[in-house]
Amino acid sequence: MTSLDVVEDDPHTIGRWLVDRAARTPRRIAIDDRGVTIDYAALSSRSVELARGLRVAGYGRGDRIATVSGNSADHIVAFFACALAGAAFVPLSWRLTAGELGALMQRARPALVLIEDDYDTLAREASRMLPAQTPLATLGTTGVESLVPPASGPRAGEDHPVRDDDPLMVIFTSGSEAAPKGVVLTHANCFWNNLSLSQALPIHQDDVVLAMLPQFHIAAWNCQPLLAWWAGATVVLERSFQPARVLQLIHDRGVTAMMGVPTQYALLTADRHWDAADLSTLRIALVGGATTPAAVQRAWTERGIPLTQGYGLTEAAPNVLHLPAAESAAHPGTVGRPYPHVSVRLADPETGLPLDGDATGELWVRGPSVFAGYLDDVAATDAARRGEWLRTGDLVERRDGVYRIVDRLKDIYISGGENVAPAEVEHALSQHPLISDVAVVGAPDDVWGERGVAFVVPKNGAALSVDEVIAHARRQLAGYKVPIHVEFVETLPRSTIEKLARSRLRARAARLIEGMRDGVTH
Repeated sequence: MTSLDVVEDDPHTIGRWLVDRAARTPRRIAIDDRGVTIDYAALSSRSVELARGLRVAGYGRGDRIATVSGNSADHIVAFFACALAGAAFVPLSWRLTAGELGALMQRARPALVLIEDDYDTLAREASRMLPAQTPLATLGTTGVESLVPPASGPRAGEDHPVRDDDPLMVIFTSGSEAAPKGVVLTHANCFWNNLSLSQALPIHQDDVVLAMLPQFHIAAWNCQPLLAWWAGATVVLERSFQPARVLQLIHDRGVTAMMGVPTQYALLTADRHWDAADLSTLRIALVGGATTPAAVQRAWTERGIPLTQGYGLTEAAPNVLHLPAAESAAHPGTVGRPYPHVSVRLADPETGLPLDGDATGELWVRGPSVFAGYLDDVAATDAARRGEWLRTGDLVERRDGVYRIVDRLKDIYISGGENVAPAEVEHALSQHPLISDVAVVGAPDDVWGERGVAFVVPKNGAALSVDEVIAHARRQLAGYKVPIHVEFVETLPRSTIEKLARSRLRARAARLIEGMRDGVTH
């Protein structure tokens, strides 16, 4: 198989982007990974060779290849190799406990698991929940790139060139149920997402993009990095978010574009190096995950870099709405208008009928970037769709064609840019033998956006301490899912016998967090 064998057919397939770019600008730097650079020629060569190795070893279209890795050049090589070979790339979160990660592996049913050395213990413990014959390999030139373990079963799909509608990646995202769902995004979904982004917020060959979101999120790929590799720009990788280091990197690397969540931008302004930091090269500072607080937007605007607010969801690959930085002052608190090639509608949440003009309703999304469906979950896919429309579950206000997020119809809250499903936290807490009932809601937080508050009903009036509940949660859940506060109650409020009155709990949680901030004891 030659390099052309994996890219010759379809112009939208993402693997071709890298091969074509390497042919045009082979010596330009594609990745700066903690000071170690790799040019387009080397990135393409490594990716094509690994794609060849995967196919020879029996992996290809229809297979899923899972990874447990931080942001790294090796991880990106694996991504492009999967794209070229036709396998779906499934990056899994290293922030999870072994039990949580193992559950995701079970749902993903990967043909191969690729592991970065830093997460070897976690990943191998999690992989015990997979069939014993599932191959594991280490990422990098001394690992899977030198020897691909043979597939344990027959190839899942037909052996022909990669197509537009083949799955490119599967991203797990928290849903309203306890179990996360795998969002299947095709090559075409990601092509159209990046085409839209290129028209709204272009990335050019001479740009330097700072990528600091973890690569198990869709935004870590489709909000600037993939567009940068399409355009021939340089992507600077960060493995963890350290405000002082990020501010220094912007100056040292001449960063021109970056993407982050409001919490990160808030922490940057709070850093002691903020006032002296040289941000003169930065021209695009994109923010998503939640609406940016006014004080954070003001701090960046005063430095001459108003933030570009965005709104999206994994199921839309993810870009849906954006507000150009120049309009931030005119439309504070909004998330703007649709990206090119994205159609939106406001619908009555009860009837589904479209709402015209200035209105408030559930946001629906339509377009070629909308996902192919949830992994192995037809019922959930059907529930999320209304014909060709995707229901976001978000309550949104439209005024003069500009959109503002009002609230989420779903119960998810966002803490530091991470989606947290209350049902998942509630399920974990309910496993404690002394907890009879529990409800978890998000409460506003100045730094994290929202933090979880748990309302716990002890079993038969049992003596139960806050520390004991928190310790139990930490054993079951990733750190960002653990509630910041536990409130013991006799009963949980319900609007009907079946339905929990979460709105009342949210209001109570907000008062509790405000009291904690002010030093008031309840």
